[in-house]
Amino acid sequence: MPYLLSAPATAVLTLFLAVPLVMVLLLSFNTFTMATGIQPGYSLVNYIEVLGDEYFHTIFGRTFLLAACVTAVSALIGAPEAYIVHRMRAPWRSLFLLVILGPLLVSVVVRTLGWAVLLGRNGMVNVVLKSLGIVESPVEFMFTFTGMTVALVHVLVPFLVLSVWTSLRRLDPAVEAAAISLGASQITVLRRIVLPQAMPGILSGCLIVFTLAASAFATPAIVGGRRLKVASMAAYDEFLNSLNWPLGAAIVVVLLVAMVAIVMVSNRVVERRFRQVFEG
Repeated sequence: MPYLLSAPATAVLTLFLAVPLVMVLLLSFNTFTMATGIQPGYSLVNYIEVLGDEYFHTIFGRTFLLAACVTAVSALIGAPEAYIVHRMRAPWRSLFLLVILGPLLVSVVVRTLGWAVLLGRNGMVNVVLKSLGIVESPVEFMFTFTGMTVALVHVLVPFLVLSVWTSLRRLDPAVEAAAISLGASQITVLRRIVLPQAMPGILSGCLIVFTLAASAFATPAIVGGRRLKVASMAAYDEFLNSLNWPLGAAIVVVLLVAMVAIVMVSNRVVERRFRQVFEG
């Protein structure tokens, strides 16, 4: 009976997720030439090019470095923000949750174009920096790694806030009050009570942000431009510019496998760490 109940959802996921992934995987083993186009068959030439070319090494290195930086900044911003929202009372909590989730209601392209305006040479960020005397000449944010990081953090930090806030909802405020009444400082309460309770949400939120940042396309394409390609942009170029679909499919498969491996290793390390803490 449980299998029959889950059969419709399984069929939908298989049709719309598994089948396209399998088709992309099969396409990645085909070959391509400008004269003949896509040639059916099975060859590892695309994977050899992706894994052996320094050009793709740079692109994948930049992709995962960007994802790691976005994840770290999002954790530093999102975790305290989630705790502040957790401590709020109605109706302020609902109001601030609406403010946090508001950007998710706007298209990612629109949000990124807004950041492109703000981060331009004559944008508001440079105007404020110059008016405060921090800089004398405009700072280049557009088409830089810093600009991509800022824009992606704005896009993805709500996911981490929601993840941490969900974990903190299980925290009983009476436990914090009891610790303070027994002489614990606020720092000790945060370190010994709040942080362990929030850690599962922080870790799961970091994984969500990392995978979304590593696979992002619109924000790096608009803010980073052609000078700072990431893996998704490289795949896009191969599919629509070079028309080398097999090579683009190989880039997609390598990116997917790398992200799955990173998530699985992270989960294994986290589970082992928590097991040691609770058993020790």
